[in-house]
Amino acid sequence: MDELMWIGDDWAEDHHDIEIQGDGGRRLVRARLPEGLEGITRLHALIAESMPASWVQLDPVQAAGRVRIGIDRGAWVQALRGAGYRVYAINPMSVARYRERHSTSGAKSDAGDAHVLAEIVRLDHAHHRAVAGDSPAAEAVKLVARAHRNLIWDRTRQVLRLRAALREFFPAALHAFDDLTASDALELLDRAPDPDQAARLPRLTIVAALRRAGRRNLDAKADVIQQTLRRDQLRQPGPVQHAYAAIVSSQVQLINTLNVEIAEFGQVVAEHFGRHRDAERYLSLPGLGPVLGARVLGEFGDDPHRYTDSKAPRNYAGTSPITRASGSRRVVLARYARNRRLGDAVHQWAFCAMRGSPGARAYYQALRQRGTSHQAALRQLSNRLIGILHGCLKTGTTYDEATAWAKPQPTP
Repeated sequence: MDELMWIGDDWAEDHHDIEIQGDGGRRLVRARLPEGLEGITRLHALIAESMPASWVQLDPVQAAGRVRIGIDRGAWVQALRGAGYRVYAINPMSVARYRERHSTSGAKSDAGDAHVLAEIVRLDHAHHRAVAGDSPAAEAVKLVARAHRNLIWDRTRQVLRLRAALREFFPAALHAFDDLTASDALELLDRAPDPDQAARLPRLTIVAALRRAGRRNLDAKADVIQQTLRRDQLRQPGPVQHAYAAIVSSQVQLINTLNVEIAEFGQVVAEHFGRHRDAERYLSLPGLGPVLGARVLGEFGDDPHRYTDSKAPRNYAGTSPITRASGSRRVVLARYARNRRLGDAVHQWAFCAMRGSPGARAYYQALRQRGTSHQAALRQLSNRLIGILHGCLKTGTTYDEATAWAKPQPTP
């Protein structure tokens, strides 16, 4: 049997605690290395010094392939993979559970965690998955798609804060503007952030804001907004109202800035996604555009060997159910251990797919007729769509409606 080398790397902001073990768990090296190029250069040297005599005849690629490294995350992960080592990204929660096997006192140290990581990859590496070999293009798509989604989440937080402030002193604005991210609502709130100024807004100003936002039926909508803003309502004392108005003005400016950044960054996402080799296959699927397709591709990755079968990506997205069976009791539940970003993306994908695919719409309606709830039906539809995507990528073909939905639909 080929002799292997096992390494635990406990990553911190400015250093790495390293433990190198040989077969049988014999400790060969324990060291603390600095972050950056200097530290990883010293790690390569320590690995070379600790290599068994039987590796002398191997070329560097073969020797690196016999090194197994357990690490949480950090800039070293890609560098270690690039050097040819087999890298396992171990979840910190798993490390905490393994630590309890070695000590029940609650004691913890960085060197001890490095030892635990080395033990994990030596004893239980078969139960952990090596870091996927995604291409740099897929990694770039994932980074920009996540950043774009984070901007949208930040905007949602600011909108909720704006809504909370308006509810306290200016509830008429919530009735006048149903979408607080829309440009016309933000423009009018910027001009009139309190009830007194809003009641004095000229009708022509409201019409102009609606026109710039691309609205239709300008006169009728302007009348409704003006009447709503002039309606009698409970008021806060003057100083309190002025303070709330300042808060509203600040939140409006933040949301306006985020709107611009989201739109511009969406173009960046589309550009990175369009350069990927699988972009055409993703875009051929109903419901996937450049931004949503980038989210799905970035989270799934493009390593052809990452998923052993079509069930693996479904498990990763959390669309496939889990079964708990004990004795005569058997319960099927939704899967909560999943990639939440991917789960959010495929859920939205399933909703959008029903607009462009008669097969997807019929599948969803058949599930609803069986008494399945809306959310569960969307989850099952997304489970089916992931299988279709897996088939397209595996065979190198684009989506075909007749082939994708050739199987009979679920019946009541």
